[in-house]
Amino acid sequence: MRGLCGADWEVSPPCGYRCYCTTDGHRRTPTVEQCCRILHKRGEEPLHILLYILLKMSFRDLRNFTETMRALGYPRLISMENFRTPNFTLVAEILIWLVRRYEPQMDIPTDVDTESDRIFFIKAVAQFMVTKAHIKLNTKRLYQADGYAVKEMLKITSVLYSAMKTKQMALADAAEEDNSKFKFDLGSRISDLKAARQLASEVTSKGASLYDLLGKEVDLREKRTASIARPLEINGTEKALKAAIKEVLGSVEKTKDMLSNVVSDETSLDAKIEKKKQEQERNLKRLQTLQSVRPAFMDEYEKIEEDLQKQYETFVEKFRNLCFLESQLDEYHRMEQERFEVCSHNPNHVYDLTHLFSAVKDDDSDMDVPEDDGSDSDMEDCRPSKPRPTRNGILAGTHTRKSNVLFMIYD
Repeated sequence: MRGLCGADWEVSPPCGYRCYCTTDGHRRTPTVEQCCRILHKRGEEPLHILLYILLKMSFRDLRNFTETMRALGYPRLISMENFRTPNFTLVAEILIWLVRRYEPQMDIPTDVDTESDRIFFIKAVAQFMVTKAHIKLNTKRLYQADGYAVKEMLKITSVLYSAMKTKQMALADAAEEDNSKFKFDLGSRISDLKAARQLASEVTSKGASLYDLLGKEVDLREKRTASIARPLEINGTEKALKAAIKEVLGSVEKTKDMLSNVVSDETSLDAKIEKKKQEQERNLKRLQTLQSVRPAFMDEYEKIEEDLQKQYETFVEKFRNLCFLESQLDEYHRMEQERFEVCSHNPNHVYDLTHLFSAVKDDDSDMDVPEDDGSDSDMEDCRPSKPRPTRNGILAGTHTRKSNVLFMIYD
């Protein structure tokens, strides 16, 4: 039950009335003040009422809380009289210990000097327990730092105590199982057997080497004794140490110089890389600009390209025709050469051939010469064409006449 003043009753109120009828007709639980008035009318003192409340509401919780904290290992001894009056310092100390027991890495504010610091501390603890442990705490009761705060802290300690008991029970069960069962697995001991064999072989080899070394101890003892008895040259040793120290210092300085050079080189390389990146960005922007803009002479270029394609097609066609005609001309010359060879090998036609050649020469000599009154152009037109060489090396004009004669003879 909860009264209007916020007090909780584990049992019936001390006045004996579970409900109190008010003037507005509602039935409410009587508050502490109302209980005091009712008991005062009965002749009982209010101090008895307060003692009754404290004894009935806090004794059991305080006892359970102190026993639980002692079991959890709280370093300070908590008395049941610590919470008879508000004791916020002790409550804050207990809360900090419980939070760190639940989460050791948790960092919460520990300053509780002022009222705002105490409120912030209580809110932080309540929020942590809600989010991490799912334990809802009443911040008002915690701030009261009395028997009601013990009830709220008892929620945390009960969870921790149950977890501890569960762990102890699990360990006890595991110990009982280990004691009750004798397990011997030969498969798990095979690796141990191999390791033991390897160690035995190593012990044998080490013992043999140790025996050999001990056999050399007689000679080595004399050399060792002589070396120890020889006086050390302080000056030589000092010079050697100084030289070694100087060499080490030189190597250190060289290493430092190399490191400084590396830093400067790194800086220069970073600057060069940044410069190259900027240049690359500029080039990319320029490329995009050039790709987006059409050149002014592009139309003329495309037109000329089309004309060139047409001219190329015409050239290809004429070249093919020329090749075809040359092949035909070669074939014709070959046929004429074959006919000439056939006629030259025939003895019956030699005289006729000579006669015909002489007739052809007479025809050439008897050609009419044009008169002088004609123009140069007319003379050039009447002049016989100059024989031109062919591929077979025979004059074109003469070969034509001879071929006609040969055709006649052959026919």
